[in-house]
Amino acid sequence: MKFFVDTANLSQIKEANDLGVLDGVTTNPSLMAKEGIKGRDNIMAHYKAICDLVDGDISAEVIATDFNGMISEGKELAKIDDKIVVKVPMIKDGVMALKWFSSNGIKTNCTLIFSAGQAILAAKAGATYMSPFIGRIDDMSWDGMELIGQIAHIYGTQGYETEILAASIRNPLHIVKAAEMGADVCTCPLSSILGLLYHPLTDIGLANFLADHEKVNR
Repeated sequence: MKFFVDTANLSQIKEANDLGVLDGVTTNPSLMAKEGIKGRDNIMAHYKAICDLVDGDISAEVIATDFNGMISEGKELAKIDDKIVVKVPMIKDGVMALKWFSSNGIKTNCTLIFSAGQAILAAKAGATYMSPFIGRIDDMSWDGMELIGQIAHIYGTQGYETEILAASIRNPLHIVKAAEMGADVCTCPLSSILGLLYHPLTDIGLANFLADHEKVNR
């Protein structure tokens, strides 16, 4: 499973990349605003800065909700770098835009997926990635991981090539469960990835090893 970090913070992206497990980045207008990135030129320059840091795909979201607007914005985003993946919402015009982008060699990430039916539409339209929002589904007292498994089964049965990108990941356990259920990618805050490092038995084992080492080297 690929690891994407969900942020627009360059320091966090560099830290994740330096860890050696980063495969890409997802970001959106809210994350850009959180970093104080405002204005079209500044946003485009920030996307380029992210592309310069990371070897993998970088999802950049369109703001428009109509077909022509999404195509116009998506083409501009795709010009920034070959790594750019145009993020498109799961709405009627979004599905049409996914088909246009896929037919014209532009990678896409269909976002705001909450059902298997939406996932099928995204795959049929040729989306490169499809992003079910696990945490938000759990917030509604549904099972986000069950949805991941259902989509993985459908995609495997039908031979769809769209990658399942588990989004709205809230904790390290979400990452492990998404991997178990067949997600191709997870995108999450750096803190969730770093959380995979920690286990009390590792800490205890390392402490014992270092204590034994000190005893025999006094």
